[in-house]
Amino acid sequence: MDAIITLFNQFNAYMQSGGLVMWPLFILVFTLWYGLGFRYHTIQRGTKKSVRVLIRKFASGKREIPRGFIDAAVVDGLTIREQYADSGNLRSLLDDKFYVYRTNLIKYKKLVNTVVVVAPLIGLLGTVIGMIETFDSLASMNLFSQTGGIAGGISQALFTTQLGLVVAVPGLVIGRILDKKASNMELDLEQITDILCSEGDLNEI
Repeated sequence: MDAIITLFNQFNAYMQSGGLVMWPLFILVFTLWYGLGFRYHTIQRGTKKSVRVLIRKFASGKREIPRGFIDAAVVDGLTIREQYADSGNLRSLLDDKFYVYRTNLIKYKKLVNTVVVVAPLIGLLGTVIGMIETFDSLASMNLFSQTGGIAGGISQALFTTQLGLVVAVPGLVIGRILDKKASNMELDLEQITDILCSEGDLNEI
């Protein structure tokens, strides 16, 4: 219990060291990692096998349980092909079904990108506010009576910039990786549609 109280006091002291903008930055940390976590969990291909191999295996019954995003898309696509192969609008039906998949691929993408852009700006704002307060204290000679003097005041002012970069840099790197995976899976969905709309036995593709 004492360890928890000590940890809480340390956290509270750290948040107070950067001023009021530390709390919006802290909220952005949770927002960013929620968005990244959702995207990471959603963008799980399920297998490294090509789309053609997956379609052939599911069509022949060699594989029945989908293990990821593309597997599930193949299963849904095959179901629609079996039901509406002769309807003449198979492609549009597949596009309608895969619209949900495409929506999930980009879900929270804008949120992540927005946090990555906004976090350093809020951090810079906190630093500017802290520097203004530091120089105001310096002008009134109050800062010389405080522990750390000018260096301590500037150090506190830079806390927000530090936290803003800590939020933005990992979000930028991981976000780009997830965007690349999402783009590849978007191509997989297009390939599934093309294969299922082609004529012939799927077991022989």
